[in-house]
Amino acid sequence: MKKLIIMRHAKSCWKDTDLTDHERPLKKRGINDAKTMGKLLKSKKIIPDVIICSTAKRAKETADSFIEGLKYKNKVVMSDALYMAEPSDIFSAISKNGKKNKIVMVIGHNPGSEALVQILTGKVESLPTASIAIVNAKIDSWKELEKCKDVKLKKLWRPKDIK
Repeated sequence: MKKLIIMRHAKSCWKDTDLTDHERPLKKRGINDAKTMGKLLKSKKIIPDVIICSTAKRAKETADSFIEGLKYKNKVVMSDALYMAEPSDIFSAISKNGKKNKIVMVIGHNPGSEALVQILTGKVESLPTASIAIVNAKIDSWKELEKCKDVKLKKLWRPKDIK
């Protein structure tokens, strides 16, 4: 059994129109939401073995704030493949970086994050910024995830639901 934590980056700032999409930072609300979600997982004792994060600035800042809230000390992998990724790209990043880890977390973007949840669980769920979906998959290796038919959505937390 493996556990996958899927997090959409937190609320970003659109104020500086000269920035590229990749360089867009978080709003203060986004920083706070990401930290809150880290604290939530800490309180539930759900600690990823590895976090795989998009290289976009808003995703990196989400990871930083989340990690601060969680008091996380394990491995973080930055992956260009997760920037605006399709589900197939996310599966590849998980397979490549998940290794023998039991709990893997991905911090990425929509629409890929929502599409991933739908492909894995068959459920259409909204993932607003800083939301976290947790799925359990009956697999031995992360390479099996894309073809796994026994995946269950265990939890879905949205920041507005836990404030």
